[in-house]
Amino acid sequence: MITIKPLHNLSWPEIERIVTGYDSTEKYAVHKIEDELQILFEIELEPLLVPYHKSFITDKTTYHILLEAVGEGFSLGAYDEQRLVGVAITEPRRWNNSLWVWEFDIEASYRRQGVGRLLMETLVEHSCQAGFRCMVCETQNTNVPAIRFYRQLGFELEGVDLSYYTNRDVSDFEVAFFMKRKLDELQQQGN
Repeated sequence: MITIKPLHNLSWPEIERIVTGYDSTEKYAVHKIEDELQILFEIELEPLLVPYHKSFITDKTTYHILLEAVGEGFSLGAYDEQRLVGVAITEPRRWNNSLWVWEFDIEASYRRQGVGRLLMETLVEHSCQAGFRCMVCETQNTNVPAIRFYRQLGFELEGVDLSYYTNRDVSDFEVAFFMKRKLDELQQQGN
């Protein structure tokens, strides 16, 4: 049975086991048209001729950044008995009352079993109780499974950054998408 609990610590082997990457057979192609009168972004789902595989390799610097975020006290873990099988590593942004989800991942053998949904729904509840006005998740235009997952849970695409990772993101295939879930209505309804 999976339980969701506050995440207080995170070992290097746990992060390497859980945060591994993703596969996609589609991507959201992003095009920008800019002239004196208008700036247009066009985002269109298109199939990939070759499936895309993204491997995440966490370095020690990133690991320590994630540990700092865990230390903020708003991160959650999904546990199968004592084994950590999923993480929602978050960081509060006090200046605009938002909770940024920096790492949301489920161990590969536990995916598509409802663990991610349970983890995110619990995170939404905790965020409402803490009084945050919204939650923000960053993902890539190539991570269509994650985008679909976030949208099913009430997140909407609210931002695109064409140079978040490098100065060649569009030509290098990956563009940052920022998905946001507003919590004001949930708080007014009492969840």
